[in-house]
Amino acid sequence: MKKIIDSTLIILVLSFLASCSSKDLKDKASAETPILVSTSSVSGASGMGIIEASGLVEAAHSVNISTRAMGYITRFDLKVGDRVNAGQMLFTVNSNDINAKKAQTEAMIDQADAALKSAQKDLERFTVLYKQQSASAKELDQITLQYQSAKANAMAVRAMKNEVAAHLAYTTVVAPFSGTITQKMAEAGSMASPGMPVLTIEQAGNLQVSASVSENQIGALNIGDAAEMNIESINKTITGKIIQINPSAQFSGGQYIVKISLPLSDNKLYAGMFVHVQFPQAKKVATSETGVNMIPVKAIVYKDQLTGVYTISAQQTALLRWVRLGAKRGDFVEVLSGLSSQEQFILSAEGRLYNGAPVKTK
Repeated sequence: MKKIIDSTLIILVLSFLASCSSKDLKDKASAETPILVSTSSVSGASGMGIIEASGLVEAAHSVNISTRAMGYITRFDLKVGDRVNAGQMLFTVNSNDINAKKAQTEAMIDQADAALKSAQKDLERFTVLYKQQSASAKELDQITLQYQSAKANAMAVRAMKNEVAAHLAYTTVVAPFSGTITQKMAEAGSMASPGMPVLTIEQAGNLQVSASVSENQIGALNIGDAAEMNIESINKTITGKIIQINPSAQFSGGQYIVKISLPLSDNKLYAGMFVHVQFPQAKKVATSETGVNMIPVKAIVYKDQLTGVYTISAQQTALLRWVRLGAKRGDFVEVLSGLSSQEQFILSAEGRLYNGAPVKTK
């Protein structure tokens, strides 16, 4: 009987302590000051209808120069940044082997011409003898065949000479158009082989911008549309037009390449400059029409390799919601999943947010 009473007393004491502890925690939670936050909705972010892209200034006409002849580069005095004119010599390749072949073909031509001259004299003589009935028709046919063979041989040797001359021309490489040397991949003494790039020439003054646009936005753009391009390095905004839209993203990482024209008169632009592009006509493409949900980048919470945003629960506490993000467009980023359209999220807070933290909207 005494053991039963002792056990009952222990249970009552533990229950009392637990109730006191629970009350203390509730009092502590209720005493916590709510964090002031500002909220926004997915479709309420400004600028979501504007298509933005990043790009680079590039030459509209750029070619890699190589040679069709194999050999050592013997003369290459140009350097990166040099301007060249159309037809100007760029570099030469060792032509000793080809020159030897040229001398050989010239000797063969002399030999073939001598043989042809001799065969022609024989043909003329046997033709006279045949008319005088001093030579048979068979002998005349044989001499005629020898003449035709000598003539064909002379023509073949001359064709060989033309081929050697063409190969010799390959050893001197000239500029296909006027431009600037932007890359030099070899030096004098390097071995050149057919198809191996030796240098790159870009056409002077003819520049364009190459920008990458995501698959969710490319459908809103058309050739001829205007584009506003901000070039931070020269603190200048330039207007151009779309001149080309690549219909395939197979070799560009899922991004579609858009080419934009640049004015020819601006001499402060250089290939390789970074450009921030906006397409003003795309403002008519509303988020609700395209089904693209955008939120400000500053609202994103990063934890390890996860991304999320804070929302407000029914109990007026911060609730971290994990989201999957898509393409970034300026100060906004696309939300692929985890947050629906029109849903409220916390944009900024006057304190450190955490799951369950009491919040109060401004």
